[in-house]
Amino acid sequence: MSHLLFTPVTLPTPDGHGLAVGNRAFVAPMCQYSVDDLDGVPTDWHLSHLGALAAGGFGLVVAEATAVEARGRISPKDLGLWDAGQVAPHARLVDFIHGQGRAAGVQLGHAGGKASTWPMLPGSDDGTTIPADQGGWPTVSADDAPVMPSMAAAGALTEAQIAEVVDAFAGAARRADDAGYDVVQLHAAHGYLIHQFLSPLTNHRTDGYGGDLAGRSRLLREVVAAVREVWPDSKPLGIRVSATDWVDDGLHVGEVAEVLRDLVAAGQVSWIDVSTGGLTDGSTIPVGPGYQVPLAQEVTRTLADAGLGEDAAVVSTVGVIVDATQAETILATGQAHAVSIGRAALVNPHWAAVAASQLRVPRAELPHAPQYFRANF
Repeated sequence: MSHLLFTPVTLPTPDGHGLAVGNRAFVAPMCQYSVDDLDGVPTDWHLSHLGALAAGGFGLVVAEATAVEARGRISPKDLGLWDAGQVAPHARLVDFIHGQGRAAGVQLGHAGGKASTWPMLPGSDDGTTIPADQGGWPTVSADDAPVMPSMAAAGALTEAQIAEVVDAFAGAARRADDAGYDVVQLHAAHGYLIHQFLSPLTNHRTDGYGGDLAGRSRLLREVVAAVREVWPDSKPLGIRVSATDWVDDGLHVGEVAEVLRDLVAAGQVSWIDVSTGGLTDGSTIPVGPGYQVPLAQEVTRTLADAGLGEDAAVVSTVGVIVDATQAETILATGQAHAVSIGRAALVNPHWAAVAASQLRVPRAELPHAPQYFRANF
């Protein structure tokens, strides 16, 4: 029986060798809000969380949104890679993931005007800005307006400050390499800083970083170029995008696909993870099984029409992908090259091994840690 989900996939690299990933079930980066010392340093919780996913058989395990500077954290309890002292604790995560035979990735991001919010934990007033007298800090964005109604107004970045943010992404990428990560994913989705520049909902600038698509995508292009310059040619560079804002006057998939096509054609980006939303209240989003897959399919088609197939960039899709048959169908119909599993992986860190069993992968080839052999997946 064929099972595309559990065939290897190679994320292309500028040096031509690529990063071999054992299967096409990836872990979507998911914030854990577990840095109790508020210093951005990974803890035992992160080792336990990511380690379980690696042992559970996912081909690529991606650490949560990791801030490139302290003010870019979504919450005070987020991970960071803005300081050399954070590298060794990240390397501890990478070493364990590699020890399970999996590829290790990290998502680098900056929350912009959606930073300094309460962590999304039980009893927390998530989605609102933390007051300064309770540990909050001033935020920055494309504009000086609140990114969301529940959040405080941000400070519009000057062009000089934008350059500093670009440098911060490059610095974090260097530290990610020092930690041993195999792939970096740039966070350009979910209403965070790069998305705030991309979307006409939050970018009303009149300088070279606003206006038409070329202006609104300038920050993204500069971040990609700066990171690619310091990120080794032997390692792939990925990006997560919100392909649409789900409102008429927002960002649309055609625009996003155009920018991605250019980045792939330039050999800068070789993994695209397609998500959506993050700048509205969500009332217009048709959430349901695989609801974002058509957006990934459109990105895949745009790349293919430009002669850019899987050998140029791997496209993964995410969003209410919960079972093996659903995931296999997405791949078999060519809608994406891989799937990113989020909440379903929180429910069951062994999702990949279970899915492989359901797809009749031979028992000796099931992608779980050998210590779990007696589980009879």
